[in-house]
Amino acid sequence: MSLAPTPSAGGLRAWLTTDTPRSRLQARLVSATHAWRELLANPLAVAGLLIVAVLVLMALLAPWLATHDPNAQNLALRLQPPGANGHWLGTDELGRDIWSRLVYGSRVTLQVVALVAVTAPVFGLLVGTVSGTLGGWTDRILMRATDIFLAFPRLILALAFVAALGPGILNAILAIALTAWPPYARVARAETLTVRRSDFIAAARLAGAGTPRIVLGHVVPLCLPSVIVRVTLDMAGIILTAAGLGFLGLGAQPPLAEWGAMISTGQQFLLSHWWVPTIPGIAILLVSLGFNLIGDSLRDVLDPRSAKR
Repeated sequence: MSLAPTPSAGGLRAWLTTDTPRSRLQARLVSATHAWRELLANPLAVAGLLIVAVLVLMALLAPWLATHDPNAQNLALRLQPPGANGHWLGTDELGRDIWSRLVYGSRVTLQVVALVAVTAPVFGLLVGTVSGTLGGWTDRILMRATDIFLAFPRLILALAFVAALGPGILNAILAIALTAWPPYARVARAETLTVRRSDFIAAARLAGAGTPRIVLGHVVPLCLPSVIVRVTLDMAGIILTAAGLGFLGLGAQPPLAEWGAMISTGQQFLLSHWWVPTIPGIAILLVSLGFNLIGDSLRDVLDPRSAKR
């Protein structure tokens, strides 16, 4: 296969949008460019990307964006309204700055999202592709195990795992990952069943490819778009589960700033000092909305069976 010529600075755009790619790498980059342009043409997708970008920037720039120490207590300034005494979003029941705790809490949220996104989907993808490719008893055993996990609500199952492992942010992340993989396995298995009898799979077997090579080299890449869409759509649920564990005192432990724990400690002030539980609740709502908007838009872009295509 001939290698595509290296594009010049002026011809890079044409190289990425050509209808006749000259290499596999160029074809993939052209496809990614078209998908990115289609994503940016959707206002809702742009709104979701902006929300997630703000979350990432808040987490990265927390020491510079925070106006106070997030754990510093000042009982003389407890329950101050937004804007009072230099506290942009007010203070909580211990006089801690809510804005600063909100900013540092974005790090916990991003940590949960990142660690769950690189563990649960990968495991579920492997389980689903292996189950769909091998079939037989392997398929039955793996899918019955998946059904057992799916039989319980995610939050209830996460509570059971955290109760066994002990409270803490790392244990909460592990519990969420253990309860999040079954839907990915189901999606991957369904995609695998549609391609395992394809001609290119038969050709790969005739060429001497073993099951691991077929799964990793042929089946997994075909399942990735559906799994990626599922990941973005599941991020809102993962964030809510993490916030629910924090609300119940089983997630991040004091004095670590975490949005669910902030709502838990401020719920008693909902009627008298609304900003204490409401502001972190709005943050959870916006971030969940951002991931949902991205997931819906990615589904339209990556699903070849969508109405737009």
